[in-house]
Amino acid sequence: MFTGIVEEIGSIAKIQKGRDSAELTIFASTVLEDAKVGDSIAVNGVCLTVTALRSGSFTADVMHETLNRSSLSQLHSGSRVNLERAMPLNGRFGGHIVAGHVDGVGRIVEIRRDDNAIWYTIQAEAPILRYVIEKGSIAIDGISLTVAKVFADRFSISAIPHTVEVTVLKERKLGDLVNLENDVIGKYVEKLLQPAEAAPAKSGITKEFLARYGY
Repeated sequence: MFTGIVEEIGSIAKIQKGRDSAELTIFASTVLEDAKVGDSIAVNGVCLTVTALRSGSFTADVMHETLNRSSLSQLHSGSRVNLERAMPLNGRFGGHIVAGHVDGVGRIVEIRRDDNAIWYTIQAEAPILRYVIEKGSIAIDGISLTVAKVFADRFSISAIPHTVEVTVLKERKLGDLVNLENDVIGKYVEKLLQPAEAAPAKSGITKEFLARYGY
């Protein structure tokens, strides 16, 4: 589990592509301080498992499903990425519950300044917007942010300069794809409130019943 508070910006050292998968090697420093093979690190909001550690870098595999649902497929050598280690039990919870399981991608359609804030408007598909609510939380490229406005096919967030400066938000431009993860609580609540599928009615006709009436 993550909090959406980015610890550092890393950069892609190498991408080894398979037929439908990829292996990423990422330059980093802070997230490597206590890292070991098997640990989880969020890369632009995608939870990846460390498969190898070297001085100044780590390697992680990316599955076909993950490439399909996220913007990781668009990374290249030199791309900068948000990095966050899994939250320790004794750590501060500065953002919101982020699982690192991306729901899909959105596209930046507007960026504008408003005094000391920077607004980003992101276009997204209906299955994602279903769970986006004003003043609710959403993770954008692994950054915990508060939804400011919601429209029919897009939503907006307002970021403070510090958040933009210490994340890859400062490098995002119009048309860029970003990873989106909805607040997990809303999805679970909806699932629990859905009525369970009715079990099929059991037939009273059995072999014994048919024999009793001459069939």
